[in-house]
Amino acid sequence: MNRLTKLACIATILSSTASFADAAEQIRVLTPTWLGFAPVHVAMKNGCFEKRDLDVSMKFEDDLANVMAAMSRGDIEIQMRSVGEYQGRPRDKDTPGVIIGVIDESVGGDGVITDEKIKTVADLKGKAVASELNIPARLLLQMALKQAGMTLGDLQIKDIATADTAAVFGDESIAAIATYEPFMSQAVQNSSRVGARTLLTSKDYPGLIIDAIIARNDDLKASPKKYAEFLACIYEAIDFIKAEPGQFAELVAPEFGLTADEVTSVVSGSLAYTDLATAKGYMGTDGKLGKLGDIFDTLMDLNLENGAADTKLVAADQIDNSIISTVGAK
Repeated sequence: MNRLTKLACIATILSSTASFADAAEQIRVLTPTWLGFAPVHVAMKNGCFEKRDLDVSMKFEDDLANVMAAMSRGDIEIQMRSVGEYQGRPRDKDTPGVIIGVIDESVGGDGVITDEKIKTVADLKGKAVASELNIPARLLLQMALKQAGMTLGDLQIKDIATADTAAVFGDESIAAIATYEPFMSQAVQNSSRVGARTLLTSKDYPGLIIDAIIARNDDLKASPKKYAEFLACIYEAIDFIKAEPGQFAELVAPEFGLTADEVTSVVSGSLAYTDLATAKGYMGTDGKLGKLGDIFDTLMDLNLENGAADTKLVAADQIDNSIISTVGAK
């Protein structure tokens, strides 16, 4: 192949790439570093987004305030977060973002750890309990306390960073810690405390801790079709994950700095991906809210009570099931 022919081939490739970039609709995604959001990577690597003319990129950001600011500036089109965290301050009714789908739910990945001295949550009354603000495990603890006729006000709450769970658990003056995986298991397994264990987990409260797909309102209104295509790829990826768990683990492990075995361990014991039928059950369809409406209201009350939220949000205004209603429709 002579030089002119090579240049012609390169020009053709660049032209083709540019044409795709020009034609593809952009969706920039920002999420915490959590395997629950791995279906996005699966859809990227399986070519679903490209096939549907979507230019999807994904970055990790754990700080909620930073994510909300990025969406307000128009730097991202989608964020993903638990519904309880989504409601947290400084969100109010005018803050950009509306829930258009769900992607996974916690089935053991969040919980409260303690030792043999604490038999039930009622035994925590008056004792020091550590937790990071506005994490799902804190809501789980709050729900368990409520069922026992107590509130967080009955405890001595110590604010910590979840990453410090193991170190804090070494202090036996701390009766319990609300935390999440992998810090939860690591703290229990490496603890010298007698009877170190989990007191409760999200497995005990199915459906309470759910991760939502949240779209920027103005872009959703301008380009609803691209969000339907995005959701279709997410639920196609979840079907793949359930059918080929081994391939899935190999595929996404590098994106999270884990081994395939570590991915399998976390996913099998901590979370369940929501397929399309399950997601529609939570979201509802055609304007009628599903189970997520009641869950949203329950979490809203808890967040207002514990001071994690300042504004009471209405589920019907924060959940839009018009897009998911079209996904999979014949």
